[in-house]
Amino acid sequence: MHLDEAGFAPTLPTCYSWFPVGERFLVAHQAAQERRVNAIGAFFSHGVQAGRFLFETYACLPKSRAKKPRKSPQQTAAQHGLTLAEVGTLDAARFLSFVWQVAGRPDVYAQDWKRERPLVIVVDNYSVHKSQIVQEAVPVLEAADVYLFYLPSYSPQLSKIEPIWNDVKHHRMRRRSYSLLGDLKHATDNTLLEKAEQLLAAYEKTELLLQQAA
Repeated sequence: MHLDEAGFAPTLPTCYSWFPVGERFLVAHQAAQERRVNAIGAFFSHGVQAGRFLFETYACLPKSRAKKPRKSPQQTAAQHGLTLAEVGTLDAARFLSFVWQVAGRPDVYAQDWKRERPLVIVVDNYSVHKSQIVQEAVPVLEAADVYLFYLPSYSPQLSKIEPIWNDVKHHRMRRRSYSLLGDLKHATDNTLLEKAEQLLAAYEKTELLLQQAA
């Protein structure tokens, strides 16, 4: 399984486009102002779960500069069209929580819980992935037959999840600019869900063709 994080800004990367000669193609733009949606995803490239793509997203709100904030966290989230549960950072704790989730560990589990099959999770050298909290959890992960495999530095092309982020950002999210952060998060969630369904359908079709050929 390949695991990685990606960020989505209110104005996504612009792409090449066709437009009448002599006319100017205008693209709507929203200043980020510390607003973004961060996603963590996992793509199963091998094994019985091959083709599955799982993800979580969290909105990052602008930090208040006031010594005494006038609004509660709930009110601030609501101002951006979000609930408090949809807001947060992808820190080491959330990374580990997601790892256990994709590994299949239930909410209520025995102390000696272990996967039926070993799971190798391919990650890059992002600081969160190599943080002290994660390193301290490695023995517990390996006892459950879950292993972290770190890619060589500066080698994103070796991760099979990178093309998924690229396709979503540059091709599947056709609306490029969002004034409300909540709208961006919901659009990101919907597009990632559509991508997950498309990936799984493609793998299932390939598996069926292989079976027919055999």
